[in-house]
Amino acid sequence: MNNPGFPPLRLSWLVWGLGALFYVIAFFQRVAPAVLTTELMSDFALTATTLGNLSAFYFYSYVAMQVPTGLLADHWGPRRLLTLGAAVAGLGTLMFGMAPDALWANAGRLLIGGSVAVAFVSMLKLASHWMPPRQFALASGLALFCGIIGAVFAGVPLRLLVDAFGWRPVMIVTAVITFTIGIIIWLLVRDDPIDKGYLSHAADIDNEGISASGNAMAGIKEVLSYRNTWLLYLIPGGVAGSAITFAGLWGVPFLASHYGLEKTAAAAVCSTLLISWAVGGPVFGWLSDHLGHRKPLYALGCVILLCGWSIILLVPDLPVPLLVALLIVVGFASGNMIIGFAYAKESVPAHLSGTVSGVINMGVMMGPMLLQPAVGWMLDRAWDGDTMDGVRIYSLEAYRDGFLLMLAWLALAMLLVLFTRETDCNQFK
Repeated sequence: MNNPGFPPLRLSWLVWGLGALFYVIAFFQRVAPAVLTTELMSDFALTATTLGNLSAFYFYSYVAMQVPTGLLADHWGPRRLLTLGAAVAGLGTLMFGMAPDALWANAGRLLIGGSVAVAFVSMLKLASHWMPPRQFALASGLALFCGIIGAVFAGVPLRLLVDAFGWRPVMIVTAVITFTIGIIIWLLVRDDPIDKGYLSHAADIDNEGISASGNAMAGIKEVLSYRNTWLLYLIPGGVAGSAITFAGLWGVPFLASHYGLEKTAAAAVCSTLLISWAVGGPVFGWLSDHLGHRKPLYALGCVILLCGWSIILLVPDLPVPLLVALLIVVGFASGNMIIGFAYAKESVPAHLSGTVSGVINMGVMMGPMLLQPAVGWMLDRAWDGDTMDGVRIYSLEAYRDGFLLMLAWLALAMLLVLFTRETDCNQFK
């Protein structure tokens, strides 16, 4: 019998790309509240704190699901995870779109977050099985690129659709699309090339279908026994948390209130940040692979982010072109967080790739989960009583107080990178 060899790259990218399609939905849902702030605050009588919590319900369940998702990716497989995740996400989106009050809206967001949490880790697991090892960081960067395509759709296109049809019908159609993606994934995606008659690229597969993964709980304990895991867990919350807190919730009202931008224009500015983030991810991933080091680029990105966000958030009345240029810079530099996934994967034994990816992605989502409601709480704390059409208006000083929380986490991230152990792009032995 002839050796079938490894799968052709076009097939590998197709399988991976179908998982990425669900991640597009995940990121769309993640940042959609940014352009719905007025509608949500009006329909459900929300304050900044309760709006921050409504948005963060997505992240509460998302974070809670990361370690279970990593374990299931290792022991159950990404195909079933992605299919079930799409079904539950569609149900949650229906619940959110038809919610009669904030309680049901929160429940819908909770279901969405917990279900789409399987997307990114499953994509990384598919990449580790279907892609050559040296393409893992590139695939991770392209995963972020695909996700941010979803975030861009949640900007100006979503704002235009909401203006034309209302936010509830748009959410219901989104639910139908999500159900359809789940069906396609079940029909076409397979966990490993072995299932298609090819050799596997995974280091923990003996190419006869036998996994070297051990006990699930032992895997968690082993992952957490490495210092790099803890450091790489804490760092990306400041990077992604700042980007998603601004572009995914508070950036649009901030830009509308204090730079006089229309909501559509403010959404476009936030989308610009997200697009540059999408570009930065694969560039940082490729450059890190090319240079053969993880730590220097990760640290450089954190320095740029702290400087850039400090100017954007603390210097008043920036010229709009300069503001947009700075947001492009910080968006691009935010792509450095993608290095953390390859960095973490190389810091533990190969059979723990799914588990460590789940832990790191949990760290990523801890940022917006904590920052979005915390910034909202700071806004309400400094609110001076101004309203417009029943919606609270917040001062520039209130926004600055809230945004200082983002800068504090970025400063911590910059410091922690210095204590990580360089892997030189070599898998832990």
